[in-house]
Amino acid sequence: MLRSLHIENYVLIDSLDISLPEGLGIITGQTGAGKSILLGALSLLMGAKGDASLISAGAQNCIVEGDFSAPAALRPILEEAEVEWEEGNLLIRRVLNSSGRSRAFINDSPVNVQLLQEIASSLVDIHSQHQSLQLADRRFQMSVLDHYAGCAAEVEECHRIWNVIQSETKDLEEVRARLSRLQADKEYNSARFKQLDDAHLRDGELEELDAEQKQLANAESIKETFAAASALLEPEESMSIEVALKEAERLLGKLSDLIPDTSSLSERLHSSRIEISDIAQSISELDSRISLSQERLEQVEDRMGELYGLMQKHGCANVAELIEARERYAEALFDSTSLEEKAAGIEKQIAAAKKEHSALCDKIHASRAKAAPGLAAGIQESLRFLELDRAVFAVELSELAPSASGRDAVLFKFSATGSNPADVSRCASGGEISRIMLSLKALMARYTGMPTMIFDEIDTGVSGSAADKMGQMICKMGENMQVLAITHLPQVAAKGSAHFVVEKSVSGDGSVSSMRRLGDEERVQEIARLLSGERITPEAIANARTLLA
Repeated sequence: MLRSLHIENYVLIDSLDISLPEGLGIITGQTGAGKSILLGALSLLMGAKGDASLISAGAQNCIVEGDFSAPAALRPILEEAEVEWEEGNLLIRRVLNSSGRSRAFINDSPVNVQLLQEIASSLVDIHSQHQSLQLADRRFQMSVLDHYAGCAAEVEECHRIWNVIQSETKDLEEVRARLSRLQADKEYNSARFKQLDDAHLRDGELEELDAEQKQLANAESIKETFAAASALLEPEESMSIEVALKEAERLLGKLSDLIPDTSSLSERLHSSRIEISDIAQSISELDSRISLSQERLEQVEDRMGELYGLMQKHGCANVAELIEARERYAEALFDSTSLEEKAAGIEKQIAAAKKEHSALCDKIHASRAKAAPGLAAGIQESLRFLELDRAVFAVELSELAPSASGRDAVLFKFSATGSNPADVSRCASGGEISRIMLSLKALMARYTGMPTMIFDEIDTGVSGSAADKMGQMICKMGENMQVLAITHLPQVAAKGSAHFVVEKSVSGDGSVSSMRRLGDEERVQEIARLLSGERITPEAIANARTLLA
């Protein structure tokens, strides 16, 4: 329940601190006094969207704070969000600053608005005047039936599985689209892959072939050069360089005893002779490798032509890029097989999810079908208590295609005369809709365990003894939960033990709204005002005392 409320700098409310009782509390006030502002502040506290226009003129921010006693079911949610439980005591605060941004706190721990809304949905149900329009909403009607039937958890699971089916169906469509594109290109990719695969590509091959081609094309010139170099190193008609160096080495060696420096010169000649001999040997080996084969030259040039042709055809700058292109075609061909397997796997998952969804739909339908007569009977009983003596209320189920909420459609049907019940949104008057909504709220309060319910003129369109009966029903609800009822009807205002009045007064350059609890005699005066208007007569006061008694 909501134990106290603090509002600061919210629209016309400068500062308000009010303690709220258990059971039924009545809120009245002149039209325009600020009752809707009070509900707006409470809605902001419960996670509604806010902006800077809600802050009082001249203030930097507004604050709305509520002290709640929370049901134990909220403990796991709060602990998961790392908010202290504090034995069910919840201090919820919402701060809205001049930039339009807001911050929310639960027990002084910062929380996001989504958590605030989730928590609020289990703390307070605010029935505003426009919510009677929900009666025409088939989703609202289904929600009422599901809560009454106790299958809300199954419906939530049904939603989850349906979302899985939709998500996997979308994935399957994307896979099939890709598969279709790959299948269309499969023949093309296969031909290109085969062409590159048959080429037996090797990175660096073109550079090797280019070097070999140059050698083969200039083989004769190269051999002539090698021959000339060899002839110079080993002339046939005179002493070879090696023999000459060897002889010079021997001669200088003889002088080493006489001239020590000749020893090092002899050693250098020895090294030169060995190096020149090695050079001559290397020239001979290189010469032997040079081929004068015209056939090999043609083979090399043909292979180079093949590689250059493939590079041009595939838009590649080198063999490495050709190899990359071959791998891409191979991957595309592999992807086709892989995607076929993936599509088959998704189809199996969808089939399993549909089977699970169908079983849940059967279970939910059974619960709804079983609960529908009881819900209809309960509402009808309440309506007859509210002086719709011949009222008939029915809950009609029909089958639809499977969806997130099952495969049922629900329709609330009503007749005030007892014959030919029809869609409630088309045949009920304003006063009848008010009574139907109160009956629904009263019935649902017993099944949802809602700690606090706030009614904003739910008695609109009702008067006389029917209004008194609505007051009795609201008062009955207050025996098991906290109920705050904003009303203009004296028959309803006379119920309950606590009565608050919302007032507007002039302060400085503007108006200010406030709220206070009335004493016994003040309550008599307020109910008399509701009975007679601005001029309170002795008869109205007497009537007010009678209503309170």
